[in-house]
Amino acid sequence: MFALRSVRTLVVALSAPWILPVAAAITATPARAAAAEEARSVVRTGVDLEQSRQWLKAIRHYEKALKAFPKSDELRYGLRRSRIHFSIARRYLDRSFETRLLTKSADDALDLFDDVLRQVMGSYVDPLSSTSFVAHGTESLYLALADEKFAAKNLRGVSAERVRRMRKILRDQYWNKPVAHSGAARMTVVRVAATAESVLGVPRTAVVMEFVFGGCNSLDDYSNVLTPNRLEDLYGNIDGEFVGLGIEMKSDFGKGMLLVNVLPDSPAERAGMKRGERIVAISGTDSRNMTTDAASRLLRGRSGSSVRLRLESADGKRTRNLIVIRRAVHIKSIPVAEIIDRRHGIAYLQMNGFQKTTASELDDALHKLHRAGMRSLIWDVRGNPGGLLTAAVETLDRFIDNGVLVSTRGRSRDQNWTYSAHRAQTWSVPIVLLVDGDSASASEIVAGAIRDHKRGLIVGRSTYGKWSVQSIFPMNDRLGLRLTTAKFYSPSGENHSKIGVKPHVVVDEAPKDLLRFRAPQTAAELQADTDLSKALEILRRRADRS
Repeated sequence: MFALRSVRTLVVALSAPWILPVAAAITATPARAAAAEEARSVVRTGVDLEQSRQWLKAIRHYEKALKAFPKSDELRYGLRRSRIHFSIARRYLDRSFETRLLTKSADDALDLFDDVLRQVMGSYVDPLSSTSFVAHGTESLYLALADEKFAAKNLRGVSAERVRRMRKILRDQYWNKPVAHSGAARMTVVRVAATAESVLGVPRTAVVMEFVFGGCNSLDDYSNVLTPNRLEDLYGNIDGEFVGLGIEMKSDFGKGMLLVNVLPDSPAERAGMKRGERIVAISGTDSRNMTTDAASRLLRGRSGSSVRLRLESADGKRTRNLIVIRRAVHIKSIPVAEIIDRRHGIAYLQMNGFQKTTASELDDALHKLHRAGMRSLIWDVRGNPGGLLTAAVETLDRFIDNGVLVSTRGRSRDQNWTYSAHRAQTWSVPIVLLVDGDSASASEIVAGAIRDHKRGLIVGRSTYGKWSVQSIFPMNDRLGLRLTTAKFYSPSGENHSKIGVKPHVVVDEAPKDLLRFRAPQTAAELQADTDLSKALEILRRRADRS
């Protein structure tokens, strides 16, 4: 359920990573000169972030900058470089990549390359050439040779001159080299791996893995190879269960791991961890300058094991130490279902994902709200990244009694489906659906159906625009391949890729801090949630008229 981009043969600048292309001459008017200087300044900031290896910050910087300067090749190349480096660093911080993949023999790694390429060529939603897949693998290896994580593992004691020689070979002999078929693709990778081993002493398996993972950069942003750990995490999200602490965190570089959310009834909540705090040390290791992946690696562990944390308060004035016991955490896709206006019978339901348990959770929540006096419903899918297509269909079937809910179309016949509503057990309460720019995938299936069936009003901001379907293909050694295999379409036949569903009522001023896992408790919290306030206003006005 994701947006697609066109697939084409790789074309990138062949200069050294930090050398920027020369900008075209610009007519010297004051306005244009100022715009040109601003663009150059934005590029320099991005390059500075890249040089300091702050890949995630660089990605966010380039994404934001491209909205202001959408025609800038320098910014596009910077974003591409940063994403690839981020992926490389992420792989080399993944214990399962190191222990299960880098330990493969070169022949087994090549067999994996063949399997991935074969699956991509047969199942990806758009036709793809072997040339494009191999070219993107070449690019990944080219950048990996300048990546500190790759170098620390594979290039110890190798001189900069030898690295430059190998990169030159990649540019001169393999850049966009035509590859006629999958057999020729394997032979190209074999030759590159042998050359890299000869010039640099790099293990052939490490080279092949750059083609396995990097080749998928030729696909859309939602298709990629999943290491065993990442595949396990994905299945945990689908099942709504994983072993851990029960926190959502992000790197606040230099300050620690910011706790974005603490899940209800989790080890973290029971230990007293609070949203807004920062983890500054994990089992004695300073985490203030860690990436999220690096911190996650330290936080992983078996159920029943413990981890020592040092926490800093949100204001940065106090620290405290905690010992948290890891255990299975059950994630509810509907953490909140409450009546928030008893006089008008207005219920509020927060849905944070679409997983195997969503439909049964929804049935329980709706019956509870009905018994409490529900006469209308605010359905909140803001920040909901989606999940299972079938869960979205089952959810919509509770509110729409007839007609198409969503359809999918792909290259293969088994990807072409139409999902329709059933009349039984349909709730007819008035609905206001809350959405924002982070409502994606399955959330957009819901928004598209609500809009096309005129089943309710949509309030907030346009959804993410991720209108395609992914399938998970298990590979050998507990590896996974996530591929976009179809696009999905709303009941009226629309695909809102990269555009999203526009609300009926646009709220420009987004809430600064969404409350997750609970409803607003005070008038101040309610007033701060501009979307929810607008939804209440709409439903109260409707109730007063009836």
